[in-house]
Amino acid sequence: MTAIALIDYGAGNLRSVHNALVAAGADGVVVTADPDIVAKADRIVLPGVGAFAACMNGLSAIDGLIEAMERRVRGDGAPFLGICVGMQLLADAGEEHGTHKGLGWIGGTVRAFAPAPGLRIPHMGWNDVVPTLRHPVIAAGEAYYLHGYHFADAADVAATSTHGATFTAAVARDNIVGVQYHPEKSQAYGLATLERFLKWRP
Repeated sequence: MTAIALIDYGAGNLRSVHNALVAAGADGVVVTADPDIVAKADRIVLPGVGAFAACMNGLSAIDGLIEAMERRVRGDGAPFLGICVGMQLLADAGEEHGTHKGLGWIGGTVRAFAPAPGLRIPHMGWNDVVPTLRHPVIAAGEAYYLHGYHFADAADVAATSTHGATFTAAVARDNIVGVQYHPEKSQAYGLATLERFLKWRP
């Protein structure tokens, strides 16, 4: 049994996320694209950097990987953490460079920030995380963001932040949690987020 499967589909900041998980106290972190390993993991972490479609295509290109994630997370209830685009992939669809189907685990659509005078896009740097409900993994604080698209109309918002307008900073449903910010780049706050995820027993 693998303690933590850190999914490698060619689109994540794997080294930094791996190091952050270890710093947060994780044992047995395995960077993998092997569906058999994913299907037996105690916890699953899905990172993501880049465009929605490229990330989704990367996942889909690995035979059996999405199915293994579905069985382990949605079927068996293994705790799951999606990071940045890894969170966005939970949506029904993403609208970056056309409309592309997501995993559909949490309702909503990933859309571009609306341009506004003086608004910098992509949203990059430190910003608040404001919880909208009580959740064992999500806490108030300040985290590091880097994204030009956001999870719009999300069905299960756990926290918000503001960049021109309020946007989804975290989602949560049952054993699934996703964060738009980068815990691996968020110093003490990010490590505390990962520590809470490692202790979480949904």
